[in-house]
Order: sequence, then C-alpha cells, then structure tokens
Amino acid sequence: MNIPIYPGSSSFIPGMTPFGFYDYDTQFQTDADKVTTFCARRLGYPIMEVELQDLNFYAAFEEAITTYGNELYAYQVRDNMLTLEGAPSTLNPTNALITPNMATVIRLSQQYGEEAGVGGNVTYYSGAMALTSGTQEYDLGAWAIENNITGGIEIKRVFYQEIPAVNQMYAPYGLGAFSGLGGVPAAGIYGGIYGGGYGGGYLMMPAAFDAAVVQGIELSNTIRLSAFTFNIVNNKLKIFPIPNDSDTRGGFIWFEYIKIEDRLTNSITENPNGDIITNPSNAPYTNPIYGQINSIGRQWIFEYTLALCKEMLGYVRGKYSTVPIPDQAVTLNQSDLLASAGTDKTALIERLRMYLDETSNRALLERRAQESDFRRQEINNVPMTIYIG
Repeated sequence: MNIPIYPGSSSFIPGMTPFGFYDYDTQFQTDADKVTTFCARRLGYPIMEVELQDLNFYAAFEEAITTYGNELYAYQVRDNMLTLEGAPSTLNPTNALITPNMATVIRLSQQYGEEAGVGGNVTYYSGAMALTSGTQEYDLGAWAIENNITGGIEIKRVFYQEIPAVNQMYAPYGLGAFSGLGGVPAAGIYGGIYGGGYGGGYLMMPAAFDAAVVQGIELSNTIRLSAFTFNIVNNKLKIFPIPNDSDTRGGFIWFEYIKIEDRLTNSITENPNGDIITNPSNAPYTNPIYGQINSIGRQWIFEYTLALCKEMLGYVRGKYSTVPIPDQAVTLNQSDLLASAGTDKTALIERLRMYLDETSNRALLERRAQESDFRRQEINNVPMTIYIG
C-alpha cells in the first residue's frame, strides 16, 4: 500500500493554499514552511511517519489565521456596532482606530423626540375642520379619509388657547372690568371659543396689584362665562359647550397630526445596494494582515494549525486503520488524534475569546474604574501632615 507521507521538507510558493488570502504576504511565505516543520515534528516526525503533505499544512495554516481574524473581528463588530451602523459600507475598519460617536444613539432616541414633538423622523402636518353650529363631535378620522390620507392619522395637538387673564386686564377703550371706569367686563368682550394672543399692559402697576387683578379675572371667567374646552378620544373631537352661530361664522378648529404609516415607513431605511452598514453581516471587516499580527496572535495561530493538522491526520489514519507489515499489522491512533484535536481546538477558541473579553471596551473601562478606586484607597493611607508656616 503506497500511502503519501511528509517528505521532511517543504518549499512554499503562492498558489499552494486553498484561498490564497495571505500567499503574497512575505511573513506568511516565511512562516509557512516553518509552521510545516513545527507541526510535522509535533506529530512525531521523523520518528514516526506523518501521512500529510505540505499542501495540508499550508491549508491548516491559512485556516488558523482566518479563524483568528474571524474571532477578533467578531469582537470588534460587537464593540463598535453602535458606531458602525449606518456608516457607508465603503469604510475599511479592519485596521482603523474607531472613535465612538453618538449618531446611532441619537437615531435610537429620535422616537422619544417624535412623541414630544421636538424631533424624530415623522413629519407633523396641519389640518383644519370647519365648525358647525349645534354640532359638538367631529370625526377627524373621517376627515382624513375625505382628504385622501391612507392608513389613518394620529392627532398630536389641537390649537385652542384660552386668552390669558393678563391680556384681559387692559381692555380697549377703558372697558376693563377692574379699571374702575365701569363698562362691560373685559372677559365679556373676549368670550367665546376662539383664543387670542398674548399681549402687554398699558400701565405699570405694582406686581401685587396685578396678581390680585389676574386672580379676580380668572374667577370671573369661571363663574360668568362658558368654559370652552375640548376632549379627544380615538380621533373623535368633542367641543364643550356646543358651538353656536356666532362661533361658527368662518370658524375652524386647527390641529396637528401625523400619518400613522409614517411611523413604519420613515423608520426603515432601505439598503438594496448594500451602501450602508446595517448589521454585523455586512460590516466591512476583511481578513487580517498576517505580517501585522503580533507574537501573541501568531503563537495562537501556530497552536491552532497543529490542532487542525492532528484532525486531518486522524481522518487519514481512520481510512487506513491498520497497516500490514510482514507477519503482522500495525493499528493506527485515529481516535487519539481526533480526540486530542477536538479538545485542543475548543480550548484554544475559549482562550482567545476570554482574552478578547478581557480587552473589550467594557472590560477595559471597568478595570480603569477599579484602578482609580484602588489608587484613591492607596492615597488615603498616606499620612496627612499638618504644615505650620
């Protein structure tokens, strides 16, 4: 039986790996043959024959580097996704120093500004409905249908502002109720469903006097006038009291609303061409540059390459479970190799993830905070001397 075995040496040239990710990296070219020798000797060569070829070692070496990069960049994506999300996909964050920004945090909080009417990505529209004498309830949902608005509306604000009492203090022509000049009360000429704007006074008086007058006008309005107000439930607007003919002459109720469908359509940014980063799968991280990986990373890669070679050798020896020799047969150690390879791979992945966890942004900030606490405790133990000048 002619089983191919490792010849004892190798000579790497570009094109000998399955994917060629690192073939033209000079450091990879140098280390490829060194790693081949390292793995072969760890597998027992030259005391024992190793049923692998240089191509197998190169493939394992390439896979180990790619696995290292995948684990590394998975943590990079996790730590930086709030910063990367929404950025152009043309960015190359692989070897970039990423400074956190508030863009995504603000985008996530726009919904609260939207509800408060101070921001967000939903447009506020204005509408008006004519008042009808003797009609108390107005269906704003039906108004939306009449105005070809699909999907329904949500009323955000109805414009009704009661005239402030301070505006009623100084009625035109000296007719104020509390001016001492007689005539109709100011509240009387300003009564009705419509509000007015704010204004100033015409005469400077002590603040205590103005405060008493304002309270008097408010009490007068409460007792003598109809308290015009409104209530809105499920886009049904009810006005109190019922408008009369004088209220409805050219009268309208104005309101602000949003289109309900805007909540959904405006909150989704389509990305058919992949122009922006939307999730970890399209964060534009690439394979690492092997020549820039430090000794810590390379040692992990060497050990993972060895584990992969053990696994490959175990599968090869499983095909040739026994090798016939004169007068007897040799049983190969497939099960031992596969068990050892599985254990080594799992341990190496766990070790790398633990290391990356310890160097994540959160872990580093926690460690910095602990160091600050320990430093303060240390300083507190220093004797505080009293200086006498």
